[in-house]
Amino acid sequence: MRCLVLFCLFVLYFRTGLCKPLLGGGSHDIWSEVDESDNGLVEGALAGNGSRLPRVLNFFPVPVEEECLSKDGRRRGICMNTYECRIQGGSSHGKCAMGFGVCCVFTLTCNQEVINNITYFVNPDFPDLTSSITSCNLTVKKIDEEIAQLRLDFIHFNLGQPNRKTGVCEEDVFTMSGGENRMLKLCGFNSGQHAYFDVEGITGPIEITMLLNRKAVSRLWELTVTQIPFSQRAPMGCLQYHQGMKGTIQTMNFADNGRHLADQDYTICIREEEGMCSIAYEPCHEDSFKIAPNNNSTLTNAVVIDEVEGSGGGVEGVQARDMQQECVDRVILPCDNEDLIMVGEGGPSTCSLVHCGESLCPENESPCRIESSSTPFTVGIHFEENSRESPADDNLGMCLIYEQLPCN
Repeated sequence: MRCLVLFCLFVLYFRTGLCKPLLGGGSHDIWSEVDESDNGLVEGALAGNGSRLPRVLNFFPVPVEEECLSKDGRRRGICMNTYECRIQGGSSHGKCAMGFGVCCVFTLTCNQEVINNITYFVNPDFPDLTSSITSCNLTVKKIDEEIAQLRLDFIHFNLGQPNRKTGVCEEDVFTMSGGENRMLKLCGFNSGQHAYFDVEGITGPIEITMLLNRKAVSRLWELTVTQIPFSQRAPMGCLQYHQGMKGTIQTMNFADNGRHLADQDYTICIREEEGMCSIAYEPCHEDSFKIAPNNNSTLTNAVVIDEVEGSGGGVEGVQARDMQQECVDRVILPCDNEDLIMVGEGGPSTCSLVHCGESLCPENESPCRIESSSTPFTVGIHFEENSRESPADDNLGMCLIYEQLPCN
């Protein structure tokens, strides 16, 4: 019976001449709540002789709810029936599914709850700056038991800076928490960054909390919350997962006027593309690697780990541990062949596993490039919870350009 009713409505839909191809519909501002031209209720449409055609309700089910791009090409949404979109609190931004559905975009702000995939979380005055609030919370509920991760994409993220000497987020703090001992903590400038948050096994809600200082700091944020099923998850233990032959990786709050954050212990992962067997890293520019060592020694470069397999923690092992203590805040770049390829003169040098100091390159010889065929491709970030006081200019953080290299 249900199929017969749908068939009759389908025939009525086409016989009334209301099935029309996708049209541009003019420019469409991303801040508008609803695209009235996509409302799915055709009211008083004109026939060829100028008479009015009867109303037709567009409640045909969309065959598959999948990701779509809004009409303005800026935001992502879910293709669904127009009325289902309204019921769930979304807004229509263009047609999809051959005109039977709309690209439904979900946008939330403080003290609201995420119940859909691909949801935008923005500050209350977005796209204007916000300075009048002291807290902002968002609750995220898993849309399915198979959801294993949440991916956050920070399109815009500009909060108060951390303590300039210690890197601790004291005034503004963004946290994401859920389950036992699972927390992401950020502040400062992180536009363009992303993060994966493991939610496998979590049955309750996941909380995003922003505690904002009363000082007159203008803040702006726009981020997407995407729910990732188990079959599409990023590798376990990866806070960031980059894809592609080339790209850029940065520590959090990497900016001209920034300072790397304290209390950061995570892994940046890069997917090994087909036919690629090794990877090369080089600084983004001459000042793109600054992580102050533990003391005021003349250490300006990576620390060489001299411990060899089977040393049993002897003299070489002790030396390695002592040298590693110089880099309390450090970046780990795995390398298998122990070759540091110099772009300029100097030739191959000893590869270093642990890096800190004024430059990634030995003795400030720039540029340089580190190649490694150690898989998986990862970069470890380890910044202490309560970093010692040191000038912000000595702790800018890290920015590296990577390029995957073909086998042989």
